[in-house]
Amino acid sequence: MLKIRDLREMTRDELLHKKNDLLDERFNLSMRRSMKALDNPLRLRQIRREIALVLTSLNEDKLGIRKLAELGATILPDSKAAKKGKKE
Repeated sequence: MLKIRDLREMTRDELLHKKNDLLDERFNLSMRRSMKALDNPLRLRQIRREIALVLTSLNEDKLGIRKLAELGATILPDSKAAKKGKKE
């Protein structure tokens, strides 16, 4: 299960990619469910909730409530980007 703090550390492109992956997985599971019983039917519920978390994070960024990570952003203090920022 995804955690909201993990999603907020992702960039917008990563979140959009994650959303598309989850939508594909939900589609595939629903097709398999129509043909036969699923091994783990609760996975459909988990996927719906994960999609909702991703959409919530995207909407928070859009409305300016919380900002997502940026492409060049990093949380490691010893990175080149952090050293470059100190020089300026």
